[in-house]
Amino acid sequence: MPADHVPPFLNPSRRQLLGASGALALGGLLPAAASAQPAWPAKSVRFVVPFAPGGSSEIVARSTAAELSKTLGQSVYVDNKPGAAGNIAMSEVARAEDQHTLILGHIGTLAVNPFIFDKLPYDANKDFKPVSLLAKVPSLYVVHPDVPAKNLKELIAYVKKNPGRLSYGSAGNGSAGHLAFEYLKMTAEIFMLHVPYRGTGPMMTDLLAGRLEASAVGAAAVLPFIKSGKVRCIATGSAKRLPHLPDVATVAEQGFPGFEMTQWYGMLAPANISAANLDKLATETAKAVKAPASLERLNADAAEAIGGTPAQFAQFIAAEQERWKKVLLRAKVKPD
Repeated sequence: MPADHVPPFLNPSRRQLLGASGALALGGLLPAAASAQPAWPAKSVRFVVPFAPGGSSEIVARSTAAELSKTLGQSVYVDNKPGAAGNIAMSEVARAEDQHTLILGHIGTLAVNPFIFDKLPYDANKDFKPVSLLAKVPSLYVVHPDVPAKNLKELIAYVKKNPGRLSYGSAGNGSAGHLAFEYLKMTAEIFMLHVPYRGTGPMMTDLLAGRLEASAVGAAAVLPFIKSGKVRCIATGSAKRLPHLPDVATVAEQGFPGFEMTQWYGMLAPANISAANLDKLATETAKAVKAPASLERLNADAAEAIGGTPAQFAQFIAAEQERWKKVLLRAKVKPD
């Protein structure tokens, strides 16, 4: 065989050489493409709460954040930004572009504000992606001990005999307590005067002093006063009786089947969050709210952990908007 003769199987064609070089080039690009999408989260995650510290929102947010910090590999911290019925915080987070900013959604910011404000700085349905419904907190219907009613039926009978003489207080126009009582009034066909306050604290002060006859309050804020006898719980807005108050019947049990009134809290992300990041966040959040430490804190607050999917939370928000729109329009609720 001549020295310069190379067998065909050792002499690759031009096409083969091009194919080999292309494969090498592609192989070199694959790691680069993979590295172009770094693992998420890449830094600390800010979880904005559109309310002042304290109360059920704080417990729900901090419990969830603590568990997510363990599973996401980055710290998740709570940032309270109250003001303007939650509109300030919602507007800021709607425009966040860093993929590391979230917000605690609430019945007020998602199902009330869109119907009581003439113009909102955010769109509840377009500016956010639902992540997970975290928890529900039942509203408790309470009266001052001087009111001659031991249960809801007796209160309704007393109000109908004394129309316009009794008043109830809330933390403000459009607050969860305001909604809860207006919903009861509409359902039971009774009339009581609404007295709005700037917060649950001052409202409770007047209720305890007897300057108000009744209120609907989130369980966390009022359970201690019920236990001490300073107010009387005549019904719970929960779907079933609370272990904390086993002798108190629900509104549904007292003649109004299907009635349920709960405050609720869920996680939202800005609408620009990537699908991959949303999927990961939703999976970990649903697990976080059901973790033993979270359940312990929420149960102590009479809150029910939910932990649903983004689709389930989206459907829930739509149903709540439809339900409360009717109540708000009938009650002619306007912001303070």
